[in-house]
Amino acid sequence: MFTAEDIDRWQSELALARPQDILKRALETFASVALSFSGAEDVVLIDMLCKTGKPFQVFTLDTGRLHPETYQYLDTVRQHFNIDLDVCFPDTAAVESLVSRRGFFSFYQDNHQECCGIRKVEPLKRKLRTLDAWITGQRKDQSPSTRLKIPVVQNDPLLDNELVVGGTSAQKQVRVKFNPLAEWSSQQVWDYIRAFELPYNPLHAQGFISIGCQPCTRPVLPGQHEREGRWWWEEATKKECGLHIGAAIPE
Repeated sequence: MFTAEDIDRWQSELALARPQDILKRALETFASVALSFSGAEDVVLIDMLCKTGKPFQVFTLDTGRLHPETYQYLDTVRQHFNIDLDVCFPDTAAVESLVSRRGFFSFYQDNHQECCGIRKVEPLKRKLRTLDAWITGQRKDQSPSTRLKIPVVQNDPLLDNELVVGGTSAQKQVRVKFNPLAEWSSQQVWDYIRAFELPYNPLHAQGFISIGCQPCTRPVLPGQHEREGRWWWEEATKKECGLHIGAAIPE
């Protein structure tokens, strides 16, 4: 089992490495590792993973409230790369309970955490319990308020309160998160997409930059930061759904 010291060493070794080299290290180190796919950054990572020539896994979270264009895009990516895409769904009973108690748009009145917790975080937790490591497309410049200090390798605390039982003892499992594009800019992502003619969500051509669920995402105006279109009715420091614990800058 890997330790926090191992993660610190990998972070030190890979802090300035190319994304391709970070992905190669992830595939070589972990038999059970998968890429979380949702948007433009992730299609770049899929292309890089394909070019390693090594087998890899990709999963995505279907909240049940994505844009029609996003569903079409998921199939486009599946066909373009000829890959399997493991789709993770929220628990039906939990969704039914939320909608029955709070209605379809409760997040506009309070905040999005309960809805995101049911539709995103819990399905992710179920998936992560089957993995030793996962790969994301997070970038530091996606949100100066919450992602400025993202490392390229980190211990993912999402399941920190869950113990792994082995023999007669139980201990916390170290689950590794790789962020190969942490140091990349949006411009670098789109330069790569255009250079290799990769598919992208058609919503990007309509002013959407960061794309989430349909009720919680809108196009951004000229000069606005890309995350301004997410949960636009909330403060900038709250524009996370809970998938990436530890991304926010400590006070």
